[in-house]
Amino acid sequence: MITSRLRTLRDHIRWAVSRFHEHGLFFGHGADNAWDEARLLVLGSVHLPWEVADAYLDCQLEDDELVNLQRMLKRRIEDRVPTAYLLGEAWFCGLSFIVDERVLIPRSPIGELIEKRFEPWLASEPARILDLCTGSGCIGIVSAEVFPEAEVVLADLSFEALEVANQNIERHGLEERVYTVQGDGFAGLPGQRFDLILSNPPYVDAEDFADMPEEYHHEPELGLACGNDGLDLVRRMLAEAADHLTDKGLLIVEVGNSQVHVEALYPEVDFAWLEFERGGHGVFMLTAEQCRQHQGLFASKV
Repeated sequence: MITSRLRTLRDHIRWAVSRFHEHGLFFGHGADNAWDEARLLVLGSVHLPWEVADAYLDCQLEDDELVNLQRMLKRRIEDRVPTAYLLGEAWFCGLSFIVDERVLIPRSPIGELIEKRFEPWLASEPARILDLCTGSGCIGIVSAEVFPEAEVVLADLSFEALEVANQNIERHGLEERVYTVQGDGFAGLPGQRFDLILSNPPYVDAEDFADMPEEYHHEPELGLACGNDGLDLVRRMLAEAADHLTDKGLLIVEVGNSQVHVEALYPEVDFAWLEFERGGHGVFMLTAEQCRQHQGLFASKV
């Protein structure tokens, strides 16, 4: 499939761009176009940073590097494996995270909110933060970096995902104030309250899941699909959130395209739908007061 005349990094990037277009690959796991995806994969295969000087692109690869890179390109093109899984690494808010097929590839627009320290909504720095449905731990770990005094809990149903999250806690040296809890929703957190609850839960409805590009089907279904309307877990989270928020706490949840189902299910609730400069949609915010006010309604929809 790959000609032996390809020897340099530049050769492989150019070749990969052409093949990615030819085979109609989908880009949505770290890059949004064929050129960036090709550069990311080729440079990453030899452990070079994205920002490497262009002069390096004319370096010839050693035979073992050629074998490894061409194996990766074959899997990306023929098997539609996302580049982050091939490299075992993804970047989120400027930090590197270990990823594999036990967790979703980090891409949540909630990252933009963390970088802005949730201004202007947070009244004061949070003492306790919960990253619910944490996966790789990226949302909670970046939050811990931004709020260096906060205790952060990473919760997930999947033991396998938490294995990856624990690796990332260690990678960033946060063992003293970031830890994992296994449980279904809030089940592993009885009596615990938080100033900030963040969640990128499974929310893809049945129709959208069936129509997703093949690349997404390498990700764990447990982290994506959640019932006909995508809200099986979100309904339970809303019903229980008031019991886990401090008086001035905030709940921020990503539901993506299932925003339409949230609005249809709870027309009485004034969700704050947040906007993003770098793209993204379907992220709502509720205050602890709103969660208490509507707790009866939320419980009736579970």
